[in-house]
Amino acid sequence: MRARAAGVLLALLWPLACPAHEVRPSFLELREILPGEYAVLWKTPMRGDARLALVPELLGEAAATSPVVTRVTPGAAVQTWHVRAPALRGQTLRIAGLEATMTDALVQVRFADGTAWTQRLTPREPSATIPLRDSAFAVARVYVALGVEHILLGVDHLLFVLALLVIAHSRWRLLATVTAFTAAHSITLALATLGFVHVPQQPVEAVIALSIAFVAVEIVRIRRGHASLTARAPWIVAFAFGLLHGFGFAGALSEIGLPQGHIPLALLFFNIGVELGQLAFIAAVAAVVAALRRLPARLPPWAGLVPPYAIGTLAMFWMFERMAAF
Repeated sequence: MRARAAGVLLALLWPLACPAHEVRPSFLELREILPGEYAVLWKTPMRGDARLALVPELLGEAAATSPVVTRVTPGAAVQTWHVRAPALRGQTLRIAGLEATMTDALVQVRFADGTAWTQRLTPREPSATIPLRDSAFAVARVYVALGVEHILLGVDHLLFVLALLVIAHSRWRLLATVTAFTAAHSITLALATLGFVHVPQQPVEAVIALSIAFVAVEIVRIRRGHASLTARAPWIVAFAFGLLHGFGFAGALSEIGLPQGHIPLALLFFNIGVELGQLAFIAAVAAVVAALRRLPARLPPWAGLVPPYAIGTLAMFWMFERMAAF
């Protein structure tokens, strides 16, 4: 029955599977370098040569004091310029064109006195007024939402969790496996984000795909009656690969950026958001399993092999795709 649930969820995830991690937020930073003068950094996602047609606008007294310099990085276009805004606090900031997209924009304004403002703009709310002072609650709210969004849109991470759920048959084994995965990726997320460990992101993403293929192979082996460490102690495999997935989360967080003055808080609540999204996914799996157990239909014996083969095939596609981007 667990295999049937995995098959249903895999079918639901498949339309999102190929563009894993494609929905990335834009990032706008305004950093005060002189009284009333700000260095602007505007980063927008790209796919191929196409860039999202988004333009940040200050709806108040503001004027550019330098030309816009554009450079292209892997997967994004980065633009920098300077702007003069004598009274930035209290102004409304808007991302023109955001309402016509499916992405978000993270905005950070850093003032010379050490204070900062962080806000997440969405297609439904593409503008916001810069307050007199940012609050810790606002930072926590923004980064917990970013964490939830990242895990729920990171189909590769969800497929890894789904494979672990298929392998862990009992509640206690499931609890130990999920706890080990959470503890592991929390460790490497913190170490990489705070700069204690530096790992190239592209190889990490390729090996994450390989880790998904590995657990898919283990599911097939277990289905065929082969004994393995994964079957006996899935929490060990979950912890080992969880360390790797934590570097993947850190790469996404580095693209988003952390607000100066609130780095530990933002890191904590981003991780909390990842865990909340993961728990929501596990709850959805449990709900599907409970619903399918009430159905009288029986599947043929080979149906249990469909989810691991589908997961493994998709994981290998991701691996080769990511290796080609080196």
